[in-house]
Amino acid sequence: MADESRIQELSLEDVMGERFGRYSKYIIQERALPDIRDGLKPVQRRILFAMNEDGNTFEHAYRKSAKAVGNVMGNYHPHGDSSIYDALVRMSQSWKMREPLIDMNGNNGSIDNDPPAAMRYTEARLSKIAGEMLSDLDRQAVDMVLNFDDTRYEPTVLPSRIPNLLVNGASGISAGYATEIPPHNLGEIISALIYLLAHPAASLEDLMQFVKGPDFPTGGIIQGLGGIKDAYTTGHGKIYIRARTEIKKMKAGKQQIAITELPYEVNKSALVAKIDEIRVNKDVNGISEVRDDTSREGLLIVIELTKDADANGILNYLFKKTDLQVAYNFNMTAIAHQRPVSVGLKQALAAFLEFRKEVIYRRTDFDLKKAQARQHIVEGLIKMLSILDEVVATIRASESRKDAKDNLVKKFDFSQAQAEAIVTLQLYRLTNTDVTALQQEHDQLTQQINEFNLILNEPRELNKVLKKELQEIDKSYSNPRKSEVQAEVAQLKIKTSVMIADEDVVVQITKNGYAKRASFRSYKASDENGLTDDDYAVYLAKVNTLSHLFIFTSKGNMIYRPVHELADTKWKDVGEHLSQEISGLAPDENIVQVFDLPDLKGQGSFVLTSSDAFIKQVSQQDLLPSKYYKKRASKAITIKGDNKLVSVQLAATQDFLAIMASQKGYLYKFPLSEITQMTAKSSGGKPAKIGKKDAIVAMTLISDSDLVALMNDRGHLKILNPLEIPISTNDSVQRAETIFMSDDLIAGMTAIADKGKTQLQALTSDNQVIDFFANADNLGGLDDDFKRKVKVEKNSMIIKVRLKQEVID
Repeated sequence: MADESRIQELSLEDVMGERFGRYSKYIIQERALPDIRDGLKPVQRRILFAMNEDGNTFEHAYRKSAKAVGNVMGNYHPHGDSSIYDALVRMSQSWKMREPLIDMNGNNGSIDNDPPAAMRYTEARLSKIAGEMLSDLDRQAVDMVLNFDDTRYEPTVLPSRIPNLLVNGASGISAGYATEIPPHNLGEIISALIYLLAHPAASLEDLMQFVKGPDFPTGGIIQGLGGIKDAYTTGHGKIYIRARTEIKKMKAGKQQIAITELPYEVNKSALVAKIDEIRVNKDVNGISEVRDDTSREGLLIVIELTKDADANGILNYLFKKTDLQVAYNFNMTAIAHQRPVSVGLKQALAAFLEFRKEVIYRRTDFDLKKAQARQHIVEGLIKMLSILDEVVATIRASESRKDAKDNLVKKFDFSQAQAEAIVTLQLYRLTNTDVTALQQEHDQLTQQINEFNLILNEPRELNKVLKKELQEIDKSYSNPRKSEVQAEVAQLKIKTSVMIADEDVVVQITKNGYAKRASFRSYKASDENGLTDDDYAVYLAKVNTLSHLFIFTSKGNMIYRPVHELADTKWKDVGEHLSQEISGLAPDENIVQVFDLPDLKGQGSFVLTSSDAFIKQVSQQDLLPSKYYKKRASKAITIKGDNKLVSVQLAATQDFLAIMASQKGYLYKFPLSEITQMTAKSSGGKPAKIGKKDAIVAMTLISDSDLVALMNDRGHLKILNPLEIPISTNDSVQRAETIFMSDDLIAGMTAIADKGKTQLQALTSDNQVIDFFANADNLGGLDDDFKRKVKVEKNSMIIKVRLKQEVID
């Protein structure tokens, strides 16, 4: 029967918490994070140790990688062979490691992210610099612990002479922790170590005189000195790495962009494919060819440009849209004293110095004990030579080896160790044993012991040894910096002309909200314009693809659209409805007015008028598009009740007169300068009263030389001189009473030139567009009859009049 005393009642929450805590501790300490001292994860450390133990070092021939993996897996790291081989391969990749620790013969992958050959095909050995990480292992410089099955000993840390944590960096993810430490230049790190050794109170600014920043094996340009300082202070910071590029001139006025260095860990083939996709999709204008010319001479990606292409603009676009520039986030986390900590530059350097001091102390203590033991033996041998005959006689008279040792100790006062050395001494050695040589060895050992004691007892002497070793490493392995560091992050401003082909197109925006653009070829080839029976074109014009459209609706909304973002369709197609992208538009919301602007730098103002006689000016800058312009419209004017926006005019200056016309024939005139400039969300001011059953139907801006063309709903046209219309106040409103029959209503109004004929368009209630001319010579007074009658179909009436929209070839 089971021992009930061993049964415990535990909650699932406690059990899961305790188990996960143990699991997390294991993967943090034993899998994912590097040790702050040697900069290695356990699997990397075990690979290097096992290969060194097997004699698979740089001065010997290569051996199969499978043998190294098998030794590591069978003796030290009981995990999958693929993870061990992946770690071994990574340590051999020169584009991942600043100083590779494995020298591999065979396919070890590529910067294109090609997989390495299977481990049965590749060969590997330790690199020469890896040997510097393993030296002194046989001198008890670090602690050794039993392996997973208690059959062998393995080091808890390698006695590395290389500051590997910073030189090769590290990356990894564990439970609750992650690390991202970039590679650095070995020579710079050693210079900083030597300075810190001499100046323990050195500031970060002092150390950064030597360590300029990361130094990636793939080179590139690092931007953001502030991010580097943040990382070296707190362990966290952000920098940008961009490719090294050069714009070269070619024949026939063409240019090409040559890329010779890539950001760290960027997949070259994926980058080339992305740039070529941009070329195919014509996301940027001016790329004719993309090719990878990488060879044994080095990395080279060539981007051929078309004639007159904006090379700098295209390059900026590629920096922003591809991995030619990437962000790198420092997360300098390492295991220190069995705990994960975020480390800055000084802390990492200080930890390595402290570790090396401990290694040198333990190594020296080992050498001291070894020298003392040897000196003791030498003293015994010297003493033996002075009484050689008696010693030989004593040994011959002894019954056994043990008896001989005991007799030597008892008779001549030798120690057990000395007696063992004497009886072990081969007989032929007695003929060559020279007391002078032994005395010289004794003197050398005495000198060594004194030096060892000095190192162990005088910190200054230990520091000298450490400095000398660092200088030797610097002399043997240092190489020039590969990455350039720039203090500021360059702002990437992409010119619109780079992304968009600079060409003229035909654009149509309809009353019901359909928008499209088409090429001139399509426009000329079709007699159909895609309009439905209940729709007409509010805007039809030749526009450049680099222009900007401001589209005003009857509900007081403004929709912004760059011309190039309009649906590119055939002219006979209807186009796309604006509500497909813009949310919040009402079903009965119509397009009132459209403006095309060459840029967004204008200083003019929009003059907006609603049907209830509210009018205001809004600065063009106040209606600039927000970052959400693709999803929702912005408010241009607040419309009250069932009223609607009836007119929008764009005024570059304040030297205009504004004239409003009501449905019942009242005209209101006032200087534009008297109309208040307000915010976009306001309703505006009401400069004149209108009747309860009346409404504003039109507003136009006129200059001193303009005339005003009025049309009623039955098609009668009257051309007026605005000078004859008095400035309006609430008590002084001019009505052209004799112009209309009692039931006639004003349909529309527009400004025309004061001389010659002006082509106009009348829009009818059944969506017909009627073209006609207004002759400025037929100027009539307010009391005269209409000089022109536009023929309107039966049961239809005029609803609007405007200048004719015409696409000019």
